[in-house]
Amino acid sequence: MIVDCAIYRDGHRTDGPEDLSDALAGARSAGGFVWIGLHEPTQEEFDLVSQEFGLHPLAVEDALKAHQRPKLEVYDDSLFAVLKPVVYEPESDAVSTGELMIFLGDAFAVVVRHGEGSPLRAVRRRLEHEPELLGKGPTAVLYAIADAAVDHYLEVAVELQNDLEELEAEVFSPDGGGSRHTASRIYTFKRQVLEFRRATGPLAPPLARLAGTGLYGAGVPFVNDRARPFFRDVNDHLTRVNESVESLDRLVSDILSAHLAQTSVRQNDDMRKISAWAAMAAVPTMLAGIYGMNFDHMPELHWVWGYPAVIALMAVLEVLLYRQFKRRGWL
Repeated sequence: MIVDCAIYRDGHRTDGPEDLSDALAGARSAGGFVWIGLHEPTQEEFDLVSQEFGLHPLAVEDALKAHQRPKLEVYDDSLFAVLKPVVYEPESDAVSTGELMIFLGDAFAVVVRHGEGSPLRAVRRRLEHEPELLGKGPTAVLYAIADAAVDHYLEVAVELQNDLEELEAEVFSPDGGGSRHTASRIYTFKRQVLEFRRATGPLAPPLARLAGTGLYGAGVPFVNDRARPFFRDVNDHLTRVNESVESLDRLVSDILSAHLAQTSVRQNDDMRKISAWAAMAAVPTMLAGIYGMNFDHMPELHWVWGYPAVIALMAVLEVLLYRQFKRRGWL
């Protein structure tokens, strides 16, 4: 469905006509651009938009099917960008992603949103309060959306860092590390980091291209060259996010290794205790077994003090074994 449609002239909004071709023609004649926002459009709804704005069929297919990696593609009549906004759900400590497909042309910006996260009303309101930035044309739309998405990445990275600290405290607590659910929580958290990484990692080359840094020195069609400093700022923020994601991934792997090592040490301690008690139980069992044999002629068998002597011997041996195992830390 079409969420919003407006024409912007010199950075100021004018509600666009219902007919999309009239809106595009009016924007071009006035030296402005038309900005259309859609949320999970159907095939029929988007066919009208793609025909009026001459969008490339391959990009249209990607926009309808979603499930795309962040990327930037240049076609003859438009620029196509894909971003994956990330939403952190504090109730479940889970990360979910949506998708934003952005088509830029000489006088239009078409934004297709999939998923419930990252509504763009706040981005549109922010731009409408900055007419100087909005006056730069469709490039301002791409910059504002990318900037909002990456800034939210930073917020999500902070939330995940807090969750990781709680998980670390649980693993290294005296009792929490032995919980049967700890390994499951660590693995679930690692899956969340991986989901976050899939959104932030592939976005680095497109933003570097828009910023004109590294190997990407040439300008990008349909993007104002004067916007490069803005995209460089967004790219710097994304670099910080990717560094945070790498750090989170390494730390959670280290925590998982530490938890497995703790479990192994705890199991070894249990086995030593079991072995020590088994050794202590073996001594009286051995003596009782010897004197339980049915032979007529055995030493001290008919001695009056034989039974107390054997019991005393068992007690002495048990005490000696207990002190020995205790000194070695087995008990």
